[in-house]
Amino acid sequence: MDQEKTYATGRRKTSTARVYISKGKGNILVNDIPLEEYFGREVAKILVMQPLVLLEIADKFDVDVKVSGGGSFGQAGAIRHGISRALEKYDVDFRKSLKSAGYLTRDSRQVERKKVGLVKARKSKQFSKR
Repeated sequence: MDQEKTYATGRRKTSTARVYISKGKGNILVNDIPLEEYFGREVAKILVMQPLVLLEIADKFDVDVKVSGGGSFGQAGAIRHGISRALEKYDVDFRKSLKSAGYLTRDSRQVERKKVGLVKARKSKQFSKR
């Protein structure tokens, strides 16, 4: 069976997700593990499903994802970004609703680096006059 697969990359924080979508029954595999088993928290699963639920096509596409780096919510955000970009490539008509929901915009926020002389990026030691 030669299926048409659409590929896109999604990123969030330090996570990168390579997403492949194809026509199917709604199976989502993350690193060859079903979505329900890969993410422990329900919020992360909902985050991944948002673009498919928005377009009401959750049971029409199979999604295969290879994700690396970052934590669970960074990975979930990267997968959401990748799915949105892959759906846009698959059908240009999806772009308007995905763009208005904000799923096509890459969230560029990163962790700020620690500065010299400080405890963390902005936190300093407690000041004492005496």
